Amino acid sequence: MAYRYGDRNQTSFFPQSIEDYVPEGDPVRAYDAFVEALDLNELGIVLEPNQVGNSAYYPRAMLKLLVYGYSYGERSSRRLERAVNHNISFIWLMGGLKPDHKTIARFRRDNREPLKKVLKQCARLCLKLGLIDGNTLFIDGSKIRANASIKNTWTKEKGERCLQHLDERIEAILSECEKTDEAERDQASYVSLKKELKDKEALKDEVKKIMEELAEEGQKSVNTTDAACTRIKSIQGSHAGYNGQLVVDDKYGLIVSGDVVSENNDLYQFAGQVNQAHEILGKKCEVACADSGYATTDELKKVDEQGIKVVVPSQRQAREREPREFEKERFKYDAKDDRYICPGGHILTYRHTTKDGTAKQYLISDGNICKGCKHYGVCTKSRRGRMINRLVNEEVRERLEAQYQEAESQTIYKKRLGRSEPPFGHIKRNLRVSSFLLRGLDGVKAEMSLLGSCFNIARMITILGVSVLIERLIN
Repeated sequence: MAYRYGDRNQTSFFPQSIEDYVPEGDPVRAYDAFVEALDLNELGIVLEPNQVGNSAYYPRAMLKLLVYGYSYGERSSRRLERAVNHNISFIWLMGGLKPDHKTIARFRRDNREPLKKVLKQCARLCLKLGLIDGNTLFIDGSKIRANASIKNTWTKEKGERCLQHLDERIEAILSECEKTDEAERDQASYVSLKKELKDKEALKDEVKKIMEELAEEGQKSVNTTDAACTRIKSIQGSHAGYNGQLVVDDKYGLIVSGDVVSENNDLYQFAGQVNQAHEILGKKCEVACADSGYATTDELKKVDEQGIKVVVPSQRQAREREPREFEKERFKYDAKDDRYICPGGHILTYRHTTKDGTAKQYLISDGNICKGCKHYGVCTKSRRGRMINRLVNEEVRERLEAQYQEAESQTIYKKRLGRSEPPFGHIKRNLRVSSFLLRGLDGVKAEMSLLGSCFNIARMITILGVSVLIERLIN
């Protein structure tokens, strides 16, 4: 069998212009058209063609580089620098411009606020193109590592342990110094002790500052590399990270809004994320759906009061099991007399409301009643007898649970996996995003905005095709 061999010295004719390097149907042209459709003034990028000094790279071209790079998993400034020098599609997109990695990193760092608004404009373009309806919204969250190590996360307990260790070491060093003879002052051992003492004292001052910051801010922990991140827990362990939030439309699964919060769970995100989506849509949705991780009655109530149908299972519904013999659900609530009746027929009356004002507590009138019950030790082991907490908004919770069980709601909830999960799957797997590159909330929100836009553009290309999408973006 014959082989084909390459020849680097073979003379050939290359196209006369960069434009000829990229075919008409190449996806890079869709990304180019998308960024051209963005309003830079609305984003907050100020164009100053007559500015004094060394000429800067055109901001729209730099924005194209970031959007296209993120869309193909090229996020590092050094990888982007390599791409604009060696990758034909990047060379075409930039029109031959070749910014170095420092310029790329500086543009991304200095334009975090404008980058945060890219997804908002992207969603509004999708609205304009009829690809987003905004009637049914799905909310989901996912943990993403921060550009910081969990080892740099400090708590009060860790700080106290460290200070104790430093005090012990400083005392030991001082003791060694005192034992060192005057004649040995110029020896290396004595000099090294002095240096170690200075380092330990400096570290002690730093730890004290961290402890003061924790006390002033009332925080449980702080990371010295990225103060805005939090400790996140996942199947891979504990890490310094953030909680990414996305609101997805039902029609084509396009992202309406994206956000990042410094919270380890989704419990208090539902209303805020829905309202952010409303701001972008310019109207209220009809249905808002999420998993049980968002099932906080107070949060769900905020959306329910807007006349929006809430489809979110409670924690007990998500468990999908029958309540145990003496769980709260087995106790009958008497709304007329505001009391509970236990399975044995005894009365639990209202005693007081919890300090945070979210729940009412009901207690048996006499602890001896429970002690004399054959179920004592199973139902409760308390000397005071059985106690039950009832949410102040318990009626709302029960109504939303019943609403979730409706056939229409079940149909909507079954669509959730196919709508809210793919964006994070695309971002983490296809775009290879294991962690954020930027630090601070502004930085990670800017990155989430870019990543959400990348998903939407890929979906728009799939739905409309490159040529049709370009035509509709231009017109």
